[in-house]
Amino acid sequence: MLEQVRNAVKTIAQREVMPRYLKVAHTHKADGSLFTEADMACQNALITALQQICPCPVIGEEMSEDEHIANWEAGKDGVWCIDPIDGTSNFVHGIPYFAISVALLRNGVSVLGVIYDPVLDEMFSAETGKGAWLNGTPLPLARKDHSLHHSMAGVEYKRLPRNLALELATDPPFSSQRNFGASTLDWCYVAAGRLDLYLHGGQKLWDYAAGCLILAEAGGHFRSLRHENFWTDDPWQRSVIAAGDADLYATWCAWIDAALLGSYEEFIPSSR
Repeated sequence: MLEQVRNAVKTIAQREVMPRYLKVAHTHKADGSLFTEADMACQNALITALQQICPCPVIGEEMSEDEHIANWEAGKDGVWCIDPIDGTSNFVHGIPYFAISVALLRNGVSVLGVIYDPVLDEMFSAETGKGAWLNGTPLPLARKDHSLHHSMAGVEYKRLPRNLALELATDPPFSSQRNFGASTLDWCYVAAGRLDLYLHGGQKLWDYAAGCLILAEAGGHFRSLRHENFWTDDPWQRSVIAAGDADLYATWCAWIDAALLGSYEEFIPSSR
């Protein structure tokens, strides 16, 4: 099944997405995010292809909220979750950082995930208990033995608690920070070892469904801001704390928890 999904995603990206790159008009959705005909064309093609592979309900980003909830309730034994273009703003503005994401969830937990970057032709994928891959190479590509203050972090500030965002902006515990604008790929970059840390204040189901499995199967670790068990949080708005390395993850979580309580200084080396 995983190979079928990989092939379908790549074919649809080549047929429906890349021919429209830099050539398609856009509109704004009610929440202010961008939408293009490429999003809908890709979503429709994915729905058709995935239901031929496994006839489960499908949750697509471009569906209505009522459709999301109805398909979630109907798909306890199996539901596809797709983001036809994650990073639509990048796609529209010609920034080559966007992806197509597909996950299969059973009983609310991801069991198969595929994320494809069509610009770099990078296919990240995973299946429960079978590891994670970038094209034909197992993940992680590399793990660096970093302390927290030597780490590269992927941080999305806009949905974080205000006090935490302020501490991170004014006195960060890491050496460098990035925010590229496509959550699905951010997960993959942590899984690959390109990013050491990750923090996001609130993702939708289609933002994390494939990526969290890819990171888990690559040996990474993650939780939400509110729950040690990531899967117990609200599926429609789930925050993320993540790292590829177990020790680094523990230190990262401790710093964040302390920052939320206002006592983060003890986790910052005095040499900084």
